[in-house]
Amino acid sequence: MNFKESLQKVATKIKALWKTGKIQLASRITYDVAWSVILFFLITGFIAVFFIGGIGAGYFASLVKDEPLRSAEEMEKDIYNYEETSKLYFANDVYFGDVRSDLYREETTLENISPILTNAVIATEDEYFREHNGVVPKAILRALLQEVMNTSVQTGGSTLTQQLIKNQILTNEVSFERKAKEILLALRLEQFFDKDEILEAYLNIIPYGRDASGRNIAGIQTAAQGIFGINANEVNLAQAAYLAGLPQSPSAYTPFKNGGGLKDEAGVQPGLNRMKTVLNRMLDMNYITEDEYNEAINYDIVADFTGGVDSPNEIYPYLTTEIEKRAKSIIRNYLATEAGYTMEDLRKTDGLLEEYNTLADRALRMNGYQIHTTVNKEIYDKFQEVAKNFTQYGPDTVTTVKTEDGEAQIQQSVQASGVLIENSTGKIISFLGGRGFDEDNQINYMTRPRSNGSTMKPLLAYAPAMEKGIVQPGTPIADIPTSWGGYTPGNFDLRFHGILSARDNLTDSYNIPALKTYERVMNDNPVDQYLRKMGITTLADDEYANLSLAIGGTSKGVTLEENTNAYATFANNGQFVDAYMIDRITTVDGDVIYQHESKPVPVFSPQTSYLTLDMMRDVISEGSAAYLNSQLKYRNVDWAGKTGTSQNTENVQFVASNPNVTFGAWIGYKTPDSLVCESCDLHHTNRNIKLWAELVNAASDINPELMVPAENFARPDGIVEQSYCSISGMLPSDLCSRAGLVKTDLFNAKFVPTQRDDSLITGRQVIVNGKSVLAGAKTPAEFVQGDGLTFNPEFLKRNGYDRLSDLTQLFPAAERSKWEKIGIPSASIGSSVSDDGKAPGAPTSVTKSGSNLTWKIPGSKDVVGYRIYRAEKPGGKFTKIGQTTSTSYSIGNGAGVYHVKAVDYFGLESAASKEVAVGAPKVELPEKPEKAEEEKPEEEKTEEDSGEETAEETSEDTPPAEENAENSDTE
Repeated sequence: MNFKESLQKVATKIKALWKTGKIQLASRITYDVAWSVILFFLITGFIAVFFIGGIGAGYFASLVKDEPLRSAEEMEKDIYNYEETSKLYFANDVYFGDVRSDLYREETTLENISPILTNAVIATEDEYFREHNGVVPKAILRALLQEVMNTSVQTGGSTLTQQLIKNQILTNEVSFERKAKEILLALRLEQFFDKDEILEAYLNIIPYGRDASGRNIAGIQTAAQGIFGINANEVNLAQAAYLAGLPQSPSAYTPFKNGGGLKDEAGVQPGLNRMKTVLNRMLDMNYITEDEYNEAINYDIVADFTGGVDSPNEIYPYLTTEIEKRAKSIIRNYLATEAGYTMEDLRKTDGLLEEYNTLADRALRMNGYQIHTTVNKEIYDKFQEVAKNFTQYGPDTVTTVKTEDGEAQIQQSVQASGVLIENSTGKIISFLGGRGFDEDNQINYMTRPRSNGSTMKPLLAYAPAMEKGIVQPGTPIADIPTSWGGYTPGNFDLRFHGILSARDNLTDSYNIPALKTYERVMNDNPVDQYLRKMGITTLADDEYANLSLAIGGTSKGVTLEENTNAYATFANNGQFVDAYMIDRITTVDGDVIYQHESKPVPVFSPQTSYLTLDMMRDVISEGSAAYLNSQLKYRNVDWAGKTGTSQNTENVQFVASNPNVTFGAWIGYKTPDSLVCESCDLHHTNRNIKLWAELVNAASDINPELMVPAENFARPDGIVEQSYCSISGMLPSDLCSRAGLVKTDLFNAKFVPTQRDDSLITGRQVIVNGKSVLAGAKTPAEFVQGDGLTFNPEFLKRNGYDRLSDLTQLFPAAERSKWEKIGIPSASIGSSVSDDGKAPGAPTSVTKSGSNLTWKIPGSKDVVGYRIYRAEKPGGKFTKIGQTTSTSYSIGNGAGVYHVKAVDYFGLESAASKEVAVGAPKVELPEKPEKAEEEKPEEEKTEEDSGEETAEETSEDTPPAEENAENSDTE
């Protein structure tokens, strides 16, 4: 049977069976069963899906239940609250670097980022960025499956939106809860922000490893600068691909080492491989062509890596450190004020000040502030150069210091500092912090308290005393040995200088007069009344009671900045303006959170300020800073200043002002030690003055308009010129005029002297040992000058001078000859003329000189005059022919024999001097001469005979002539 026949046979059977109805019944049963089974599985599947979905939804809800529902404003604040490095600026908005930070980031906008760079990022990190709504479900499921199956190689499941959420709102914690919150917040973020806003925020926050200097960097602009030295809108395709590949593993792919510098070839290779991966993805997504791809693959990207750049802290260590310190204080106050706290709250509440100091430090390094200073870049740079090249600091020294184990010796170099302040505004134009900033020497000596020595004198003694009318520039003050209990100060030259004006005492920086002046004002606490108003904060509350404070004897010291700032008060008409370095601080958006406002504080009257300046002009023109005149490049500037040297010569300062600026300079050792140097070319004071001058000369070259004003200090109204007696400071008397001791000086018109001088009286006096004293009871009247000048005993007593054992200590060296002509009252003679009961020695070297008889002063110290005697012939009777107080007496051409006797203060007369024969004395001849007259001896020739003057002393054996009682006049 063939196949056809078989098929027909089967069909016949099925047909017959169909007719019976059995096939229809069996099919209906099978269909019903199958459908029931399918329906069962469908229903079961739907139930399972809803059940599992419900469980998943419930689980998801439980994971995000604690996450608050954030508003658009809250999310915006969170997203854009990324850490950004604060920037530092010189004056006039000259950028010089960033604040030191653990992470460096500079914000930018999408407009300033190359489109090729954004395409590279999207191709690498989120290819569906433009289409999704914050999450990609299949990517989430894939990541979830990998997590469940614990797959070792996992593909990324986070969109750019999710990464932004993770970095800015959440953490890097690996957990379902964090992932669930991330998904929820990403979906919500996409509702509030468009794609460009999200992309811009992402590119500003993402980390990029390290830059060429080894600093941690974040943000695409910082990465472009730190890796290639270009801006984010300047990158080429290869550079864009390299940057886009870094965020996956910044530390592995960065080309630079932790400490800065390029990695070796093996270290750079991972980043290059990653760059090629990015290029492949860009090609796959048609962002680039095949030709662009090939060009970028073959590009030498390594050649584009930038070299290391020194940070501002390395270039400007003193400046950066000082700005950060001051900025942190300002930001702390700002944050506290924003939170409703006052500075008093911070100080009084335990832990609050520390908390806000911490918050301020964090804000300074993370909030991207722009800190604008007053410091002039050119002048600041020049200051550092001058200080580096200066050669007259003095030698290194070996200093012995105490240690826990006893003592140790350290070698150290002279340090230096300086600060330049604008008088009217308080701007710190420039400063010198020291001579080398390193790990062992991080001290800004401009802000380190040190004794200011004699620069304290104008601030604490003379200006306050002038303000109160106690002294004026011409006020006489005696520089004489003086003790205050156990305190017996001296002067730098180890001498005393008598009565000098306040001006002269300040000019030459004598200590005793400054202490005497301060003694008269110290009970009014001039520290509080004046110094604190001038910004000096380092002195203790009770330190004003220390007399030596007037000459710089402080317990802690005064900073150079505060000292210089205080001096600017005089140059600003007595108005103190606090010095400042930070002009303003703004946010990244340009909002000003701080703007400095100068607030002048009245301290001294314009008259006191001008008089102080005028006195300090003399310090430079002829006093302790006279060396400055030879060092200044611009000689016609009106400078007024003061030198200062502390105890043991450990600190040397010089501060001076012109009408525009005030500049102070200091030298000393880190650990205080003496600056005295016998082998140095310059005295320590002049070494500092030379440094001061070189810094000022450099600043003057750069900004002559500021540093070299054409005008002088303006004399205010109320200043007058007034004559006075330099003995008393009172209005001149006729006697003071006769003594030649009337002087003229400037006075505050309110405090000109009104009383007439009474320091002198007329009286009988004699000259003793070159000094004028009142005649005593036994003093021969013939030597007494009846109309001479004498110190008034009442004046001496009133000023305490009567207690001096030697009134000649009052005589100033400059005019000593005038003062010595003034008689000293007998009650004050003391040891000046003491009666030893002996006659004075005879005059010596008596000779005839022209028409005068001359001699030398005997060794006795109490001689008041001389009597001259003459005899007609040798051996004849001597008769007194005159007297004199000098060592010369005119005898004309009269022949005779002469001798001289000295007379002392107590009327005793000396033996006669050697005789001198002059001309041809009368000689008695015998009645009958035995021989003709012989030729005259040579010594007896007259002037006419010899043609020249002769005066020979007689033999030492010649007995003195008998003294005639009537010739020894006594009173």
